[in-house]
Amino acid sequence: MAKAVAEGASRVEGVEVELKRSVNPEELADYDAIVIGVPTYNHRTPPVVDKLLEELAIRNVNLKGKIGAAFGSYGWSGEAPRLVLEVMKNKFEMNVIEPPLLVRYSPDEVGLKKCLEFGENIAKNYGLRS
Repeated sequence: MAKAVAEGASRVEGVEVELKRSVNPEELADYDAIVIGVPTYNHRTPPVVDKLLEELAIRNVNLKGKIGAAFGSYGWSGEAPRLVLEVMKNKFEMNVIEPPLLVRYSPDEVGLKKCLEFGENIAKNYGLRS
């Protein structure tokens, strides 16, 4: 899903995309948009995502006004991307794109197309072109 979202965003001329599995929290202050992919496990975000959000808060990383988006897969409920957006919006004062992109189970061809469109929409419609 992350590769498809990144590919969709990179299709927009003038948009640079970096796809990262992990990141130093301070690095995020250098980006115009932050898109977090997060699966839902037992109605929660995975511990690695919780840790990243906690580290951002502890280190007081300024993300105010940046674009924030989330996507993820789920089996039953799909709360994790919504929870991430809530933190982005309320804790970090980011301009979040709602609703998050949710794909049930593993993405099929239709789900991957939605991921491409999601990434392209973020890049086209939220002032990311240089």
